[in-house]
Amino acid sequence: MKIDINCDVGEGVGNEEELLPLISSCNIACGGHAGDENSIRNVIKIAKKNKVLIGAHPSYPDKALFGRKTMVLSKEILIATIQEQVHLFFVIAKEENVSVHHIKAHGALYNDCASNIDVALAFLEAIIPYSDGIKLYVPYNAIIAQEAIKQGVSIAYESFLDRNYNDDGSLVARSKENALLENPKDVLRHLRYMIEDGKIKTINNKLINCLSDTFCIHGDTVSALKILMYLHDELPNYNIQINQ
Repeated sequence: MKIDINCDVGEGVGNEEELLPLISSCNIACGGHAGDENSIRNVIKIAKKNKVLIGAHPSYPDKALFGRKTMVLSKEILIATIQEQVHLFFVIAKEENVSVHHIKAHGALYNDCASNIDVALAFLEAIIPYSDGIKLYVPYNAIIAQEAIKQGVSIAYESFLDRNYNDDGSLVARSKENALLENPKDVLRHLRYMIEDGKIKTINNKLINCLSDTFCIHGDTVSALKILMYLHDELPNYNIQINQ
């Protein structure tokens, strides 16, 4: 079995040279929570060298809080800021002669698109002009997934390797101690539930249904490199290959 592992990058950590050879797609910050023209271009070049698919990773325009807090913006302002970020990304990708594979919202915007119909519809309106031939990475059974399907936007269901889940399918808030999975063995166990059983084991040991076309690990997770190296060593033992 081949799987896609994606990673959030271009966020100022500077570990892309190490991470990108170990993944198959990446989400590049494009100015909202992190990133600028130089960082976008640099990461695209690294991705191109490693044959890693690239995606735009727009956020609420909030570098101070890294896009991890909800911002209440008018529909017009939200659409404008998303389009500004995505447009910049597409321009640079074209200049570097690389096709954009997907778009994925970041942080609080990602979570709000999953649960808030107004935010989801604004996000979709913003990206529709850029959606031809690309995927939208979304959580399984989320509002934005349902609305994207209605509007003919191609989606890929995403699950998180380095995050714990609540019983309702939402991610455990980062403010809580058990939000992150940083032990490589725990991550592998988490991944095998998703792949082999189509389930996610929650913090209360409840098994909930999921569909997973791509699996995310955050580039700013302290043990991201250690986790990815471990998965590369262990996944072949389960006849699983990261698709590069």
